[in-house]
Amino acid sequence: MILRRPVLTTVATALLATAAAAPATAATQLPGSVDIGCAADTLHQTADWYLPTGTPRALVWVQHGFARSDAQVGALARSFADAGYLVFTPSLPFIQISGCTLQNLGDNSGFLNHVADLFGTAHDPGGALAASLATAASRAGLPAPALPRDLIFLGHSAGGEAVTFVADRIRSTYPDAWSGLRGVILLDPVKSFVGDNIARALSGLDPTGLPILTISAPPALCNSFGLGTLAVQSQLHRPFVGVRLHGGAHTDAEGDSSDLLGTLFCGTPAPVNSAALRTLALGWSDDFVTGTAGSAELQARDLVSNGLAADLLPGS
Repeated sequence: MILRRPVLTTVATALLATAAAAPATAATQLPGSVDIGCAADTLHQTADWYLPTGTPRALVWVQHGFARSDAQVGALARSFADAGYLVFTPSLPFIQISGCTLQNLGDNSGFLNHVADLFGTAHDPGGALAASLATAASRAGLPAPALPRDLIFLGHSAGGEAVTFVADRIRSTYPDAWSGLRGVILLDPVKSFVGDNIARALSGLDPTGLPILTISAPPALCNSFGLGTLAVQSQLHRPFVGVRLHGGAHTDAEGDSSDLLGTLFCGTPAPVNSAALRTLALGWSDDFVTGTAGSAELQARDLVSNGLAADLLPGS
């Protein structure tokens, strides 16, 4: 699709105006940490919480990508909190002597199983996730909101593979938490060079009907030439699995939170693409919570018909 510049300008103006309309101070960011099992040890990882005003609509886990941290998804996390969601953004290792890493460098399944435990035991009195939130809120002199039962997972880059794996682990291990998982959004997901975590997880999730959608950039070095998106399209037997943004960068999900390392190696996110990503991710998440996930394709088609340069992605 070739778009004329006036159309692109109109779309960009509309998306950026929508993004700017969110209240700048609605959310409260709480620095903190979370304990995650690692082999016979426990990792004490940095983790930020973003509190909305009022009762949270759902708990959103936003996972950063390879060699990144929670800081790089801060802008995205804040946009979700501004929209009424309680957001959790842990920093997970990309190098660790026991193999407890975000991406698979050998076999990180044991570590990701422990990450799944956070959500599977979220409503246990001694659960690590509830303890993390309570401690962060207490340090800020604020009451901790109750953890919502509705869950939404977002993962960028290698974080996309991780949240998919964790979702499938919850499906097989934690029926109560599984009943509250409303959807998964993958932001230019990257398949690890080792193993088949994302393919196996998607295969396990496909028959359940759980909404799984991707917002991807064109194939490039930083997204392993689109292999993660290819896994989504090949493993999900659905007519629509997401969009690919023309001219998108791997850092689109990071937006204003990206840094020199991200932009130097993986491109500078165009404001219109970051805004489109947030618009779709928030719109789809709203639908997950309200039970109208069937409108995901309609939302994407609406943006494209109004000039957004993107392809609609079918499943297999």
